[in-house]
Amino acid sequence: MIRPFILAEANWKTIKDAHIDLAILPWGATEAHNYHLPYGTDIFEADLIAAESARLSWEKGAKIMVLPTIPFGVNTGQADIKLTINLNPSTQLAILADIIEVLNRQGIFKLIILNSHGGNDFKTILRELGLRFPQMFLSTCNWFQALDKAIYFDAEGDHADEMETSLILFFKPELVLPLNEAGAGSEKKMKIKAFAEKWVWAERKWSQISVDTGVGNPSAATSEKGAKYFKAVTEKIGELFVQLAQCDLNDLYE
Repeated sequence: MIRPFILAEANWKTIKDAHIDLAILPWGATEAHNYHLPYGTDIFEADLIAAESARLSWEKGAKIMVLPTIPFGVNTGQADIKLTINLNPSTQLAILADIIEVLNRQGIFKLIILNSHGGNDFKTILRELGLRFPQMFLSTCNWFQALDKAIYFDAEGDHADEMETSLILFFKPELVLPLNEAGAGSEKKMKIKAFAEKWVWAERKWSQISVDTGVGNPSAATSEKGAKYFKAVTEKIGELFVQLAQCDLNDLYE
């Protein structure tokens, strides 16, 4: 069945007269995810979370459109990890500028980036593009920060961890190796205390902080946990899409 809110599936017959209040741009990455998860983990998550969130918002009357997922992200800290593909932030800016120019020209003045990769940080890019396209309302959302993961998962982590492994077990179980083949996802921390306190930042050099490219133990992951988390996170993001699609850009603050 054609989903009219997914641009890759929609057709000119329906698009030419469609009214669209909000464009959604999923953005992933292509990178190693421990030994057991596919390189496309962030792409699958972006695709499926965007589509389900959009379906929920569409059913509530939101006029939205999900653009095709960008499959490459900022992976400057993983330059020596084989076939992890990097886009520099300046490249992301150029891609976004071209997309926003199209939306702005066609009267679609709201865009949200649904980000699926921790190395992507769009805030400074959107500040710059906001000056270039003052009619546009530009926002970005990290779906993986929408909920308290501790409610759903036992082990902490932020890459190929219990949460991501549970999601891919739910989405694409045929692409997940047996969990006894996964690494433990142990992370080495900076020796300088200020970095652990998070008031100082430096990019992690991935091959130095993780033996298996994972950060977080995936051993307790299950498809059932992934399904429960997927339902909760898409319901929350779907409601955000409704609010963004229906909001008045001249009356945003109280």
